[in-house]
Amino acid sequence: MLIVNLLIVVFLIVLNGFFAMSELAMVSARRIRLQQMAQNGSRGATAALKLVDDPTGFLSTVQVGITLVGIFAGAFGASAFSTPVAEILVGIPLISVYADTIAFVLVVVLITYFSLILGELVPKRFALAHAESIAAFVAPSMRLIALIGAPIVWFLRFSTETVSKLVGASAVSENSVTEEEVKAMIAEGTESGVFEEKEREMLEGVLRIADRNVRSIMVPRPDVAWISLADEPNAILDEINASGHSRFPVAKEDVDDLVGVVQAKDLLEQYRRTGTVDVKAAVREPLYVNETMPVLKLLDRFRSVNIHMAIVIDEYGSFEGVVTPTDILASIAGSMPEGAEEDYSVVQREDGSYLIDAGIPIDDVERRLGAGSLPKERDYETLAGFILDQFGHIPEVGEFIQYGNWRFEVVDLDGRRVDKIMASQLGELEPARDEL
Repeated sequence: MLIVNLLIVVFLIVLNGFFAMSELAMVSARRIRLQQMAQNGSRGATAALKLVDDPTGFLSTVQVGITLVGIFAGAFGASAFSTPVAEILVGIPLISVYADTIAFVLVVVLITYFSLILGELVPKRFALAHAESIAAFVAPSMRLIALIGAPIVWFLRFSTETVSKLVGASAVSENSVTEEEVKAMIAEGTESGVFEEKEREMLEGVLRIADRNVRSIMVPRPDVAWISLADEPNAILDEINASGHSRFPVAKEDVDDLVGVVQAKDLLEQYRRTGTVDVKAAVREPLYVNETMPVLKLLDRFRSVNIHMAIVIDEYGSFEGVVTPTDILASIAGSMPEGAEEDYSVVQREDGSYLIDAGIPIDDVERRLGAGSLPKERDYETLAGFILDQFGHIPEVGEFIQYGNWRFEVVDLDGRRVDKIMASQLGELEPARDEL
């Protein structure tokens, strides 16, 4: 009889382990992997996806099973084994008086120990190691158990939703996965070898691009290479050759009087066929975009038109710069020079400081230097804009500011334009401003 009772307790512990393993496997299983398995014909994966879509019912079923099995295992084990163990302990004179109590405690402790090891820890570790496979394996059985226990689960679900409403907790978070959590997962994947460092940078670039506007990635007006309708053919060809660009804004006599966009290949084809260049014949209607337009919306505009250079204007209609699909790609993967165009320079010196082109996007400053304490609410897009915002005036060479644990010194000016900045990391300082 003791053997039968022992087998019953072992069965209950194993059943507890089945419920615990099923719960963790379902929670840990990756939906994408289950979907792939389902597409490959796995009925278990299809059943698992249905359970994942209804977590309240599934978790209630598991909790009912674990609770009932635990109660039965403890109660039955204590009832079945306390008396035989007590009969053995009675033969020990020192503890014979407390034999029943000691036997009860000893049986409960042993059952609890084996329940924790065989009914919780080992099954859960196994579930973590093979989450999708186990989820697909146990899903049909769990769906059957959930169907049988539906009345109890319904009552528990009703109770759960009622209590959740009373305490102000919703069943599903409005923002269940945040951008920071995604970045943390990407960083963890890089550390574990899933992603290469360059892949991590590109993934983070994709996340950043959704928060950026056209102004932050455009080529600003002072750096734009443009063609005038009044230029001589040789001057136009020289400009194409010197700049290395494939597209140019076209204006009459002043860059504010734009008439369109021209492709270098069209002009070169003209020259090959006729021996001369007619810009007016090759010019195309310009695509105008506002500087505040989100980059993703600009990408949609490029997809819908056959013009791959946009003229950026401000709210007053003034020319601010140009932007191309290459600029969008550069904001994700880093700059890829087009002809003579070069990336903004960030040079680390022997003393650990950085010599930086002031025209570099401020997002790149934060990424390359790790200067994450820079202002989040800002009306500028470049390091030069940050410097001017902090000073409140056009600085002189040698003036510096301290912000967070960084010191930014103006080392070169191009007229009134801030050209080069020296960035040095200091100790942990509060944001402050200082001038020479």
